[in-house]
Amino acid sequence: MFARKIFLCGASAIAVLCNAACANALVADNPPPPAVAPTTAIPVTEFLGSLGVNTHVAQGYNYMNYVPALQYLGVGAVRDETGNLSNLLALARQAGIVVDILDQGDLSGLLSAAHSLASAEALLSIEGPNEPNNFPFVYDGQLGGGSGTWIPVAEFQRDIYTRVAANPILSAYPVFATSEGGAETDNVGMQWLTIPNGAGTSMPVGTQYADYANTHNYVIGNCGVYIDNVAWQAAEPKLNGCWDGMYGEYHKTWMGGYPGPTVTQLPSVPRVTTETGWDSVSNPGGEPVQGTVLVNTYLDEFAEGWSYTFIYELGDGEGGGGNQGLFHSDWTPKLSATYIHNLTSVLADTGILQSPDALTYTIANEPGTVHDMLMEKSNGNFELAVWGEQVQGSNNVVVRFGGATIGTVNVYDVTQGTTPIETVTQVKNVALTLSDHALIVEVIP
Repeated sequence: MFARKIFLCGASAIAVLCNAACANALVADNPPPPAVAPTTAIPVTEFLGSLGVNTHVAQGYNYMNYVPALQYLGVGAVRDETGNLSNLLALARQAGIVVDILDQGDLSGLLSAAHSLASAEALLSIEGPNEPNNFPFVYDGQLGGGSGTWIPVAEFQRDIYTRVAANPILSAYPVFATSEGGAETDNVGMQWLTIPNGAGTSMPVGTQYADYANTHNYVIGNCGVYIDNVAWQAAEPKLNGCWDGMYGEYHKTWMGGYPGPTVTQLPSVPRVTTETGWDSVSNPGGEPVQGTVLVNTYLDEFAEGWSYTFIYELGDGEGGGGNQGLFHSDWTPKLSATYIHNLTSVLADTGILQSPDALTYTIANEPGTVHDMLMEKSNGNFELAVWGEQVQGSNNVVVRFGGATIGTVNVYDVTQGTTPIETVTQVKNVALTLSDHALIVEVIP
């Protein structure tokens, strides 16, 4: 608690960095907390590698529009279908991205496309069918999904996994589960990655479906509200809320109520988000909120254990219309694209971090709407992401470096650009004001 003194430095109500004198004054009446163990950093490339976005090459949209957009974003993975493979390969080559590839019911076509992408070093993963509740399909002569039986869906997903695992090339790549498996009408067991004994499913015990659970836990959810910690809650695997998250897709399926892993087991289930998003017109807050929420979503998902997160979508008006794109339909960047560009530019790292180091830091009395994650670049600089998810108002926090004096600290604001909003030297504490978006505190030992 800041018992008697509150210092506001500068005029910005969005994000404020006090200079060394102000920071020291802010904590003068508050003795440092007991010693804490150092935190081992995450290689910044691991976080950057988790960032993805949905494109629509398969639907015939001009992939050439995607190349500069992806390069500007600094996002290295896309999710698309098999329908226009030559253009997808061209996109991968020109934009330097990898692809999560999927198909509805065509197993040989899916595996062939995955082989081609792997040969071009452009394959990230192979995904099961997309939302069979909304897009039923025929597999092996039988219609599956929708309100009918899901046996064909389960058999297709099983066969994807079996064929990939047996393939000497494709077995190196992960298989993502069917999205919206929680809509299964009959208990085919898609709430499990591998069906365990006693599951009571119509598919056999031991059926293997995927390496990763797969949700479309849209941060806007079906409640359509903008509240404190909206992105953090959507990423929390144990919560049951307005989003199609792990609880309703895997713990207890939202359509039939079929049981899966326990709530306490959910955080340990390997998982990905292949669609999440926020509409800049129909959802609250317009472009500014879309931008801050989606940056927070990328950070929240990785911090809470999601291996990959794909935002829906790259450009407005594709894949069913709407304004969920990070770019307008004329391919000018929205604020969301700008904020993501700022984040990935500050964190960009072309080197390889052989062994992550540790940094001692604490954030005293960290509010529930403030979150943090420590990363490290290959040059040894620490990148401490500290982000707020408070809809109104702000919180003053102090980052303490365990009594050590830090030579240089740069602070970046993802809503302000790619240059530091302030630089301080020879400090033991850094005071910040957090509201609704992310700051990057760069610690140069």
